[in-house]
Amino acid sequence: MFAATLSRWTMSYFAAALIFLVLGEIMMVLGYGYPVSALEAPETLALVHVVVLGWLSLLMTGALLQFVPVLVGRPLSFPSVALPALLFLIAGIAGLTLGFVSLSGAIDLPVTLLPVGAAFSIVGFSVLGFAFAATLWHARPLPLPARFVAVGLAALIGTMLLGGVYAGVLSGLIDAEAAIDLTIDGLSLHASLGLCGWLSFTTMGVSYRLLTMFMLSPDKERTSSRVVFALGALCLGLLAAAVPVILAGTFGRSSLLLLAVGSGAAVVAIYIADILRIYRERRRKAIELNSRASIGAFASLIAATALFVALLATGRLDAGSGAVIYLVAFGWLTGMGLAQLYKIVPFMTWLECYGPALGRMPTPRVQDLVVEVSALRWFWLYYLTVALGTLALLIGSVVLFRFASLGQLIAVNALILEFVRTRRLINVPAELRLPDGLVRPGLFLPSIPHGGSHEPRSL
Repeated sequence: MFAATLSRWTMSYFAAALIFLVLGEIMMVLGYGYPVSALEAPETLALVHVVVLGWLSLLMTGALLQFVPVLVGRPLSFPSVALPALLFLIAGIAGLTLGFVSLSGAIDLPVTLLPVGAAFSIVGFSVLGFAFAATLWHARPLPLPARFVAVGLAALIGTMLLGGVYAGVLSGLIDAEAAIDLTIDGLSLHASLGLCGWLSFTTMGVSYRLLTMFMLSPDKERTSSRVVFALGALCLGLLAAAVPVILAGTFGRSSLLLLAVGSGAAVVAIYIADILRIYRERRRKAIELNSRASIGAFASLIAATALFVALLATGRLDAGSGAVIYLVAFGWLTGMGLAQLYKIVPFMTWLECYGPALGRMPTPRVQDLVVEVSALRWFWLYYLTVALGTLALLIGSVVLFRFASLGQLIAVNALILEFVRTRRLINVPAELRLPDGLVRPGLFLPSIPHGGSHEPRSL
């Protein structure tokens, strides 16, 4: 398909992200954060940043390290920034989380952890964003999926800037009236730009390429896909335009947000129609588990959009917004992330271990690195517990929500074990596992290459 160098640090990003996901699930099982606490409570903010920054954003940046070069067909600019950026991000996310926990009164730590954690996170994302932006800039004109990523990166910048302001206000370091107004009235914009722009819009763009690649569907730009991009960019632009409206104290914010909601709902409807077409037109008739498991994520996106519109129309959005956010974060984004990891991990493991031997000796297939029957039940458990957790939030049952979170925790850990088995080549037949001269790849750290450098691999 496209020639690209195998990213050395992607697996490290994935490992760190999965650790944060497990931590977030444990927090929910123990009743830390929403729904035991209010949505705006420090406990909930700690949980949200563990999941959205620690899990989803580290997962996305790790994936982009590998797939931005694939999308544009050229090597990543400044690849050496991957490791220092990861260290900055882990330190920043940990600082933010501890800062919110301290703000709740549970522990006595300096409140300056909030702005320091925000600063570290901004540095980490900015360094990676610069590397991605430079790669995209040198690859112009961009194919459509890469344009989604570019807009997603712009949304990330807006999310970071708003987050930095909020951290400064909550810690008391910033007391400007405009910043305080932005913190009070703009928190939903921060969340929307992060979840809908940076994470969801980028996921949509990457999914156009991944699904066609893995299911051998026709890979060409269509009018509908270009409409998804245009409407999505419009929606995010309207959200960003609400920021100066808040700062100026003028009217018009409600109109902007209603237009954003309308364009966002249209984006989801057209995008889902595109996804159905990709599934229908696939040349690989036997759908692999990653593509089957992704169906639950798409169903969650449809359900979250329908629920949001229904709550907005009935005037119950304040009461049900937690359920919508949960369904987006865990049903759509986490479901898609776990499903695609089930393919990306063996794919990259195969390239790292067996790619150099291709054509020189017998090697296993990518499918031989996994056992789909084993993992299928855990995806079923995961999506069932997401549905149960959403129901629990809608009816206000804390006990049911914690029970659903326990089921999710079990499913997530079982899937992580599947990823570990794949990296350790446990599922590969013994006679093909490690032919002469091949070395088992590292679990989550890059292997030290023989001869001093990695050779380009082909994706």
